[in-house]
Amino acid sequence: MAEVIARGLRFHVQRLGHGQPAVLFLHGVVMDNLSSWYFSVAPAVAEVAPVLLYDLRGHGRSERPPDGYGVADMVADLEAVLDAVGVDRPLHIVGNSFGGLLALAFALAHPDRVASLVLVDAHVSDEGFGQQMAATLKLQGEARLAAIAEHFSDWLGRHSERKRNRLASTARALVEGTSLVADLQASVPFDRAALGSLPHPVLAIYGEHSDIRHRGEDLAATLPRCELRILPGCSHSVLWEATAEVRAAVVAWIRARTEAEHQPGEDRPCGSCSSSRP
Repeated sequence: MAEVIARGLRFHVQRLGHGQPAVLFLHGVVMDNLSSWYFSVAPAVAEVAPVLLYDLRGHGRSERPPDGYGVADMVADLEAVLDAVGVDRPLHIVGNSFGGLLALAFALAHPDRVASLVLVDAHVSDEGFGQQMAATLKLQGEARLAAIAEHFSDWLGRHSERKRNRLASTARALVEGTSLVADLQASVPFDRAALGSLPHPVLAIYGEHSDIRHRGEDLAATLPRCELRILPGCSHSVLWEATAEVRAAVVAWIRARTEAEHQPGEDRPCGSCSSSRP
């Protein structure tokens, strides 16, 4: 399956493994798409459980409408994509950067459709998120390109100059031709009480030197069933700076939970209810 229509838009979808998807991967915004997971972690996970990936609206090979880039819209997109694919089981959702924020938002809105979460240097919709994103994306010309290139340096370094130029062109089209910046700036902060009652086990992986590490630490203190892992020497680009470590952690997490799901009558493990820091 390469495409589905959801909420009147065409979404690029990829499936790995056989059977109904059990694991969903969500990528970041602006200069990212499903290939960041496809070429790093998803194939190894697909050896443990069937995998689903898709390009968010406006990204990769999905359709790029002029508006609808708010968190609530993205949550509605995700629900519609799952319905279009025919997924009717709770999923383990793995999200990187904004994809992690989207995973959390989806779990809050549709807890019955989520089995567990893996958050890789995930943003969190708090009081500072929208302004932080807008401050970078509202930069003009070379200043904006330089900021984006710095933020995605490890991601871009994995590609040829032609691919990098195409990603930069996509970023420019999103920033200048859609309501993305305004929609992100208007993001409504997560309800802290709702986060505190989220029932799902969560693995949160953050870089030691990430500029949003404090958000991971705050999540670990707020979510009732969260394990926090800090990877030494890494920044926000932890997926590319420590690909092998992230891949091993995600595979082990999914394997433990899918094996438990096939043992009826036993309590499912919650992962860990403690945090670990260097």
